[in-house]
Amino acid sequence: MTKGINELQPARLEQALSARGFTKGQLASLVDVAASTVTKWCKGDQAPEAETFERVASALNLRTEWLTRPMLQPVSTPLYRSNASALKAARAKLEARTEWTQEIAVLLSEHVDYPKVNLPQRSFQDPEQINDADIEAAAEECRQLWQLGSGPIHDLALAAESAGIIVVREETEISAIEGLSSWSSLLGNPIVLLSADKANAFRSRFDLAHEIGHLVLHKHIPRADERDRYNQMEKQAHRFASALLLPAKTFATEVRVPPNLDNLLILKQRWGASVAAMMMRLHVLGLLSDEEKLILFKRRSARWGSKAEPGDDKWKPEVPRLLRRTVELLISEGVLPAEGIPRYLGFSAGDVEKLCGLRDNYFSTSAEVVELATLRASRAPAQPVQKLDGERAAVVSIFRK
Repeated sequence: MTKGINELQPARLEQALSARGFTKGQLASLVDVAASTVTKWCKGDQAPEAETFERVASALNLRTEWLTRPMLQPVSTPLYRSNASALKAARAKLEARTEWTQEIAVLLSEHVDYPKVNLPQRSFQDPEQINDADIEAAAEECRQLWQLGSGPIHDLALAAESAGIIVVREETEISAIEGLSSWSSLLGNPIVLLSADKANAFRSRFDLAHEIGHLVLHKHIPRADERDRYNQMEKQAHRFASALLLPAKTFATEVRVPPNLDNLLILKQRWGASVAAMMMRLHVLGLLSDEEKLILFKRRSARWGSKAEPGDDKWKPEVPRLLRRTVELLISEGVLPAEGIPRYLGFSAGDVEKLCGLRDNYFSTSAEVVELATLRASRAPAQPVQKLDGERAAVVSIFRK
């Protein structure tokens, strides 16, 4: 490496470019260097001079110190909702955002305990090993573990985070990819990133249920680019999502036979699933024949179009809480000052706000003091603290509010 800021981590620079959606040429233009120079930085063949390094950090809206930190162990390779080769840059951006979420969560975990992972354990090595009965059983076990009963799930994001899943929902400007999920070996927790671009609560709930399906069914299955294998895993995650949101034993008993759109619209508000999703579920359960499903979808399209449905605006998208309330906890307990958190994490205030689900400009105003979870045992006050279900008090208790 030639003389310059030798502490620059090339992998950090590559990750930052992906997270910002920048090409090497675009960064080169912003910092007034040749594109080949940025390529050399990324390869570790050359280092920027101090003044240029400052411009690089400014262009990427990151702290210079962050660009010198050693890289963390990456999350597992995500399985994306779209496998089109044209979306390579988009997938790289979302994967980088997921890595940033892991980094934030790891640093915050030095002060708090996240909920323990509570998911059905499966060891499938190939999607060919998974049949429909396996998927239905896994979804039913998930409900049992989470003590959800057999009725509608009021708040799936709340249930998922209580089970140790770190959920992020942010506008990605990538409408073709609605979500992705990965496992963090550093945390021992899975991470789900959901796109908020479409702002549809019913779609977002299904997307989250779909990603939970991947986490349960496909944790030990290597990722592959083969279209048939990819489509098979997507179909399996879809079935899991339907079974989780619309359990066969109870949902089917509430459907008027033969089903009609008006009846399904009523059930949509009760079960928190779109009419289209319910129609597909009824078909899987044998309550709609192929022909009946086709006719009903044609009627749906004729009445409402192919995308939006009546009542979409009656539910607000579920909001992740875990990282947001973790940040609020650290501030309220005086562990970290609000203005110091972005600096501690190494990211811009805007990135921390988006990934942690905090309101815009949260760090530019006085943080609100709220009653939240207890800190790690080593930092907790001497007085007793409330525990949940016999477990050590931890961030999970934030969900009581």
